[in-house]
Amino acid sequence: MRLKDKVALVTGGNSGIGRGIVERFVAEGARVAIVARDKAKGARALDEVRAQGADAEFYSCELAEEAEVEAMVAAVVERFGGIDVLVNNAGVGGRRAGVGDDDTPGERWTKLRRPNLDAPWLVSSHCLPHLAKTRGSVVCISSTATWHGNWGSYGIAKAGVEGLVRSFAAEGAAHGIRCNGVSPGWIATERDAVAPPSGGGGWALPPSVFNRMGTPAEIAAAVLFLASDEASFVTGQTLIVDGGLMMIDYPSLEMLRDAGPGMMSGSGDGAPVGDG
Repeated sequence: MRLKDKVALVTGGNSGIGRGIVERFVAEGARVAIVARDKAKGARALDEVRAQGADAEFYSCELAEEAEVEAMVAAVVERFGGIDVLVNNAGVGGRRAGVGDDDTPGERWTKLRRPNLDAPWLVSSHCLPHLAKTRGSVVCISSTATWHGNWGSYGIAKAGVEGLVRSFAAEGAAHGIRCNGVSPGWIATERDAVAPPSGGGGWALPPSVFNRMGTPAEIAAAVLFLASDEASFVTGQTLIVDGGLMMIDYPSLEMLRDAGPGMMSGSGDGAPVGDG
């Protein structure tokens, strides 16, 4: 019960990774404000967590609109009495952002930036005075797309989220607020999608060194640690949770698997295996 009686606001908490975070927080004793756009998904998520005995509420909000964010935060504080933990999880990829082939560069950037970077900035800023009262904690969900150039504007926006983590950690320190990030790799948001796809001969490229995708529960475990008092001396950091994907290049995966334990000891002369 690491979050017993703590009030947690989780954006994008009605599905996917956010839903996994909500479920873990509830299991750890938190009172949860679930915030997202989709009212139908929000109602289902709320019914299910309340069925587990949780003190929870759902708030529909367009998180890139400051007036809506301000009203939502005020409603959460009125309902729960304060905010102890903020999780900025909500975000969208290109398809869900509605980016079209004929959109100008400015239009594409706006559609990706607003939900992925403007939203956590606005929510964090409006939660700041309430988090200061509780000496609270913020966790922002980034992405390993920050390290790869092939994700375009999404990767740029998520890189901004990691900058926000550091800046907000510095700003919040005087108020006892900690701010950290979690950078997921490939995460299956359907609970049965953690094995290689059937009928296609496996993954075209393995999504991790474990040859599987991660789960929302595995991301939630990392978020829980950073949100809890167990991470009381951790701030301004982004934890990569990707099954080791960032530490390898794909051509080496077969070599890693075949070499087995001790492969890094080299070929007998102290030289590492490979040419790196």
